[in-house]
Amino acid sequence: MTHVSPRPVSTRSRALTDSATMLGRNLRHMVRYPSMTVLLIGMPIVFLLLFVYVFGGTLGAGLGGASGGRAEYVNYVVPAIILIAVCSAVQGTAISVAMDMTEGIIARFRTMSIARVSVLTGHVLGSVIQTLIAVAVVLGVALLIGFDPAAGFGDWLAAGGVVVALAFALVWLSVALGLASGSVEGASNVGMPLVLLPFLGSGFVPTDSMPGAIRWFAEYQPFTPIIESLRGLLMGTPVGNNVLIALGWCVVIALGSYVWAKKLYNREYTR
Repeated sequence: MTHVSPRPVSTRSRALTDSATMLGRNLRHMVRYPSMTVLLIGMPIVFLLLFVYVFGGTLGAGLGGASGGRAEYVNYVVPAIILIAVCSAVQGTAISVAMDMTEGIIARFRTMSIARVSVLTGHVLGSVIQTLIAVAVVLGVALLIGFDPAAGFGDWLAAGGVVVALAFALVWLSVALGLASGSVEGASNVGMPLVLLPFLGSGFVPTDSMPGAIRWFAEYQPFTPIIESLRGLLMGTPVGNNVLIALGWCVVIALGSYVWAKKLYNREYTR
């Protein structure tokens, strides 16, 4: 009787299978420990309510729109809140990665026959899903308090594509920051500049209302074309070349962060 040896599993198939397993692990963590998810979603909602109901009357009147006041401002500020929701959600990624690196689970994975890349891939895919959930919740709250988008189906798809690209890029950046932090405490703070950057852009007030140096920074930092892309797509106004610039920034951030994260992870993995 002829013995037939099992067909060897390709490296790519193994990486995909192991990545799916690691994704399941991260999703189960999200379900079992929802307090982190609630906290990360809660912060952008607090910012939304604060700026609409406390500052919206004054800031909205300064926009010069037809409706003016709070009704005008909620439409203006929602793209910035979406960006803050993405930045807030990916902040948890750095903490999760740092926990894996410092609590011994990586040492255990080293003894198992799994694709090395799957550990980081599981974190990235799980965090992107968590980020999209956060954005959906924030949009739901925004609609309840008066957000009135004029986007058609194609505009919604394009806006969703920008959000996914941004989430993917910032998750990889957060993974790299979590690996570089060396501790959970350090990882909990490394993402704070990401949350602050929308305030130094066109998210809450037009850049032409800012003084010289701050205005220059606000106009040329990465988050401004992303905010303007989302604002134009959601409100049905011209976006110019902002979408291309926004996607270009996402590619640069994602690629640079991936290379950095891979280098840091391989260094830690081989110790």
